[in-house]
Amino acid sequence: MCDMARQSGIIKLKGTIGDITFYKSKDGYLARQKGGVEKDRFLNDPNFQRTRENAAEFGRAGKASKALCTAIRPVLNKTQDSRMISRLVRAMMRVIKADQVSNRGLRNVLDGELILLQGFDFNGNAPLSATVYAPYTATINRATGLLDVEVPSFTPDSQIVAPGGTTHFRLVSAGAEVDFENETFVLAQSVSEEIPFNNTATSANSLSNDIRVTDSTKPLFLVLGIEFLQEVNGSFYALNNGAFNALNLVAIDTGIDGAVPPDPDDEEEDDPEEEEGD
Repeated sequence: MCDMARQSGIIKLKGTIGDITFYKSKDGYLARQKGGVEKDRFLNDPNFQRTRENAAEFGRAGKASKALCTAIRPVLNKTQDSRMISRLVRAMMRVIKADQVSNRGLRNVLDGELILLQGFDFNGNAPLSATVYAPYTATINRATGLLDVEVPSFTPDSQIVAPGGTTHFRLVSAGAEVDFENETFVLAQSVSEEIPFNNTATSANSLSNDIRVTDSTKPLFLVLGIEFLQEVNGSFYALNNGAFNALNLVAIDTGIDGAVPPDPDDEEEDDPEEEEGD
């Protein structure tokens, strides 16, 4: 691992001087020493076999994460979390490591346990479970291609945690079929009307997403979220560029019989460093 240090002083540097690279990150201005090994040694030295295996699987995790994000991009764009990609890649690595079929270095998401992604919050700063306390039912019907969320009547000011300035909100949903091998997808999305944020009970909301693919053989994903708005002179504006909007992967159908959703109480904290022996 390369050494890393925080820059001090009035003048902050960016760029490379000798073997030291200066750069800005979310954690401030940092400096690190160039490191690594020659490409030929990495590709052929037996001592790096485990590293090559880890790199190959990490690459698959990144590719699968990109495919999923691309599929739900229209609703994902309503949230804001600069660390979402890194969190999703770590979650996807757990999916890959659950592959009980393939050899090390060849493990993949389709032979892994995609159901482990269920409950993933795309905005880590606004988890759906801590934002929306209203009950809902999420269902995926692979035969018909319908991915639906039913939300019974609820009272917004007691069952929604809204940021200051909120006058209205929308419930948003999307259903997607994702082909991880070919990096293609089919998406359907739905949105409620603008709902006043007050103490008046809402009407029941049905968010139905018809991907128009019957008897799909690909993994199916259903997300549910909330978008906070402020009404000004009859027009609605998003609050804080989506910083408080929640979006959660509420249901997954992997197409594999017997897949069991994860128990939230069993989830581990994200580890920023993968263990070499995993």
